[in-house]
Amino acid sequence: MDSQPSILVIDDEPDNFDVVETLLDGEKYQLYYSPSGQQALNRLDSFQPDLILLDVMMPDLDGMEVCRRIKADSQWQAVPIIMVTALTDKEDLARCLATGADDFISKPVNGVELRARVHSMLRIKQQYDNMQVLLKLREDMVNMIVHDLRNPLTSIVLGAEILRLSSLSPEQQQGKVDQILVAGQQLQSLIDSLLIMAKLESGKMVLNYTEVDLCTLCMSALADIEAIANQKNLTLIRELPEPGGIVAIDAVIFRRVLDNLLSNAIKFSPSKSQVTLRGEYLAAGGVKVQVADSGSGVSLELRQIIFEKYEIGTSIPEVSQIGLGLAFCKMAIDAHSGSITIEDNYPNGSIFTVLLKNE
Repeated sequence: MDSQPSILVIDDEPDNFDVVETLLDGEKYQLYYSPSGQQALNRLDSFQPDLILLDVMMPDLDGMEVCRRIKADSQWQAVPIIMVTALTDKEDLARCLATGADDFISKPVNGVELRARVHSMLRIKQQYDNMQVLLKLREDMVNMIVHDLRNPLTSIVLGAEILRLSSLSPEQQQGKVDQILVAGQQLQSLIDSLLIMAKLESGKMVLNYTEVDLCTLCMSALADIEAIANQKNLTLIRELPEPGGIVAIDAVIFRRVLDNLLSNAIKFSPSKSQVTLRGEYLAAGGVKVQVADSGSGVSLELRQIIFEKYEIGTSIPEVSQIGLGLAFCKMAIDAHSGSITIEDNYPNGSIFTVLLKNE
């Protein structure tokens, strides 16, 4: 929890609240008090508790009924309830648990036991909250992936439908074929990146190191991205070493890194600007690769999180941003024991730098 955990104490005896407050002093909890079960039910929204300490023996509405009503509300079902009771009969304790209580503690309350049980229940609540965040992220991710997959798929279907028209000139037909090819490459790239990322994250991906010519690998990546760049009237600049140099890498994984960085650079660069791919062999061994774009750049704050999953840089209308491309690059370069960083590309844009050093 980012803020102090909040605990609601429901007890008709104010002195009992004072005891709890004393025993939990120094634990950095926010304590709230309600003198009756009905008042607590009426004001539950204002308390927003992470944990409830609930007395069993109360007039009018006893603790068991209060517990039953709280747990009947889906909004509060995940909030742990510890019943505080003087009852010792096992059947009575069983009835407490049957109403939905998560734990119980006997009176007179022991400080060590209270702190231990409170800490345990809050830990469970934290785990539940974390799980809800992950489920929400997964839902958002699925929606974004579906959106990103649908765009190139739609382009392929529409291009194929138009090709069926006999009135198209050979030049127009070739244009549609190129459109379908580009969309297919985008679709394949996204799917491949997702699959490779899943393997890297699970630790099941074993890198297949081979000796690769850096110039040849970079030229291949530029050739495959050229059609997409042409659609935006972008100029691709290459500053590469002479052919013949060798670097030991997983060519498939590293090529995917190049594809993602170049794709991002093209995506965020304005029309009629340029994207630059630089590569060089380091004197001490290894390679340095840079992709420079002419986009809006990335703020210092965003640079701290942009390589995390589902995080994106500056949001741009009409630009699909799933927030996984740079996370994949970071995982892939980490697997190579390298580094990836970002800096400004004066006067506009960003430069992503990949360093792979020989061990």
